[in-house]
Amino acid sequence: MLLVEPWYAVRTRSRHEAVASTFLKASGFEEFLPTYSSRRQWSDRVKVVSLPLFSGYLFCRFDPRSANRVLAAPGVVKIVGFGGQLQAVPEAEIEAIRLLMQTGLSASPCPYLREGDAVRVRRGPLKGLDGHLLKVKNQFQFVLSLHLLQRSICVELDAEAVEAVR
Repeated sequence: MLLVEPWYAVRTRSRHEAVASTFLKASGFEEFLPTYSSRRQWSDRVKVVSLPLFSGYLFCRFDPRSANRVLAAPGVVKIVGFGGQLQAVPEAEIEAIRLLMQTGLSASPCPYLREGDAVRVRRGPLKGLDGHLLKVKNQFQFVLSLHLLQRSICVELDAEAVEAVR
């Protein structure tokens, strides 16, 4: 049986996510840096830039014995853990983020929710995903939370496309 290494959240220096991601990939690690597009206003123009969905973090799959190699990457500050032990990110959460990225829906960071209605998407490209429903300015947004980092991302969704999870 093939053993698959777990995913870990890697904390980076401010605005060093892409540098760390590129280095880790070149070093043979499987990395994942989800991004979103954002319009930025400069004094003379508007530009669309790609930003990390989880500012200051990227994900990397590795054997915990290789942690020092990951920590040696430029821009890497630490690997997320508790009590001196590395904490793996559940595979299902990584796959949910990947699925959301593949849909092409407009996703963006949003505050991590501790309260709110738990929902499951009933139809569409995100069918079966669990998250929270948030209402912002008369629009409904589906919130997908990464619990380890206490971060969330949201995507605009039709309220009728979700059902309450009990």
